[in-house]
Amino acid sequence: METIQWKVEGMDCNTCAINIHKYLEKQGMKNVRVNFATGDVSFDANGNISTNKLTSGIEGLGYTIVDDKATESRQSTAGKTKPFLSTHLQRFWFCFPFTALLMLHMLPGVHIHWLMDHRVQLALTIPVYLVGMSFFGKSAWKSLRNGMPNMNVLIATGATAAFGYSLYGTITGQPEQYMFYETAATIITLVFLGNYLEDASVASTQRALNKLAKSQKVMANMIAFDDEHKELIFPVENTQLRVGDLVLIKSGEQVPIDSKILWGEAHVNEAIITGESLPVHKKQKDKLIGGSFITDGTVKAQVTAVGGDTVLSSILNMVKKAQGEKPPVQQLADKISAIFIPVVLGIAVVTLLVNWLILKEFTPALMRSIAVLVIACPCAMGLATPAAIAVGMGRAAKTGILFRNATSLEIFKDIRRVVFDKTGTLTTGKFRIAGFYFVTGISEQEFKRIVFSIEKYSNHPIAAAIVEEWKTKDLVRWKTAEEIKGLGMKATDAEGNTFMAGSFKILSSIKTTGDTVTDNHNVYITRNGELLGWIDVKDEVRQEAKQVISYLQGKGIETILLSGDRKEKCEELAALLGIQTVIAEQTPEQKLEKIAALSAEIPTAMVGDGINDAPALAKATIGISMNEASQIAMQSAQVVLMNHGIKNLPSALGLGRHTYLTIKQNLFWAFAYNIVAIPVAAFGLLTPTFGALVMGLSDVVLAINSVRLFVKKVV
Repeated sequence: METIQWKVEGMDCNTCAINIHKYLEKQGMKNVRVNFATGDVSFDANGNISTNKLTSGIEGLGYTIVDDKATESRQSTAGKTKPFLSTHLQRFWFCFPFTALLMLHMLPGVHIHWLMDHRVQLALTIPVYLVGMSFFGKSAWKSLRNGMPNMNVLIATGATAAFGYSLYGTITGQPEQYMFYETAATIITLVFLGNYLEDASVASTQRALNKLAKSQKVMANMIAFDDEHKELIFPVENTQLRVGDLVLIKSGEQVPIDSKILWGEAHVNEAIITGESLPVHKKQKDKLIGGSFITDGTVKAQVTAVGGDTVLSSILNMVKKAQGEKPPVQQLADKISAIFIPVVLGIAVVTLLVNWLILKEFTPALMRSIAVLVIACPCAMGLATPAAIAVGMGRAAKTGILFRNATSLEIFKDIRRVVFDKTGTLTTGKFRIAGFYFVTGISEQEFKRIVFSIEKYSNHPIAAAIVEEWKTKDLVRWKTAEEIKGLGMKATDAEGNTFMAGSFKILSSIKTTGDTVTDNHNVYITRNGELLGWIDVKDEVRQEAKQVISYLQGKGIETILLSGDRKEKCEELAALLGIQTVIAEQTPEQKLEKIAALSAEIPTAMVGDGINDAPALAKATIGISMNEASQIAMQSAQVVLMNHGIKNLPSALGLGRHTYLTIKQNLFWAFAYNIVAIPVAAFGLLTPTFGALVMGLSDVVLAINSVRLFVKKVV
């Protein structure tokens, strides 16, 4: 199945999102995600229905697909600039002068007789009403025609009722009793203002992601060669680059695209990707992430990924996908939103009839009914979750934390246990020499020379660590050198002496000096079957590991070390970090069984990075992986830490909990607002004008509460 991603304009409330979601599912689309706050729509197409038909169907509902390939030709012919009155702000400013004049005569001490003329008020209201109906009316009619009423039905009904009632008075020659033109104009104008404020507020929740998105399109210095193989450098947009192209990146410039350094060294600020502001030193063969900045140095690099395959694109797509998903807490709000419009219309009719019977007057009854229509706000219920998730995801991405789905944000609140893998998670995976021993009759310098000369031919991480520390120019010239799988290195010198460097297995026929040789060392060195010495290496413990463990335990979260390494090493690390429970010497299958059992007891997070951790990461309540982890481990995890370590784990947990708390606060406000506002309007305590203003501001309250997550302390 092909995954389709669209940007859809015209969604004003969660009911719109539900309508699009229902339509696409009826057409047989799978994994449909619609986020009305961002306008993002994604789904898996089954291939039986063309995208042109789907485009027409969605446009028939009253919405516009702005970046669909099917609409590109129409957009190109229409020109790049949007027509006048195509935005809420433009509509508001167009309507405002007319509405201001209509409201002028209502100010105390202002008596402009010609403004009291019903024909003047009709003339001032008509432009506002036409603009309002061109948006609210058209959208309302399409939604009703498709059996999926949206919020604009309420606005169009309220404004039309006020305008029609006033027009009836003008036509019948009794305008004094029926003149509510300013009510119709004010409703339309203030709702346009409210929609603009809502759009601006929602856009502010996307600022972190927008900053990432802006980094995607930049200029690059492409390297090419002429007929005489002379190097030429010319500017080109990074979107024109292809895998294998060469680029020059200088100090102060942004890395245009994912690439690998071929020449030069540089310090790179990867804060936009990892959240870590300290520059990272990069040398030949190191990878550069598009969007990062060269703070010092100049490099020539080869492009390794373009388009959707880049790290930055993957991050944006992952976050957009996560934002489109709805956590369990949103399901109740969706169910209520689906029936909200018909219920409000019903309440408005009941309000009209009951007040008419009680007050014995139609005019005040109608005004109360209109107030019910315009103050009701289904947007608030729909915006409660997307706004909070947008901010939570945005702050997480800026900090270097990627959530694969929105549900994991909510689940974090229940996590009571965190299980850590050892190598590459609590440790860096980089080894250093912890100690060594050599027999008498050989000097330390000679021992190191032999070890370096043989281990430089090995690809093993331990060998690489030894070579790095014991580097020398005085090499032993080997006649032959080979690596024996499962054993170690074997080399022969010019005199015919055979040297070996490897595990305890190479000592099967050892000629010892009388001492007992134990198997708890990492590398053993022999010459012609005689022991020359051994080397112990230690995996570096991550600097932040102890602090993270202490934080979790301080929050009452149990910590467990789960590893395939030897029990003695695991217990030594656990004692150093303060972890009480150790489960060592586990195969990937055993890890999976342990995590399944632990997750069944209480909600459990698993933190790992290797291929052998992938099954356990997928089985845990929440799987957390590092960005330098294997690709399969990252795909199995719900959360990816991009900062080369676990130091952002507390932030991930804190953001999850506080995002969920913000969602609950938003939903409480959304429900409380409607539960209080609708009866208040029905009892005549609010005018339609004030109701329209309050309705517009209700969404802004949610956005402001959500934006607090950007600065809120979560750890």
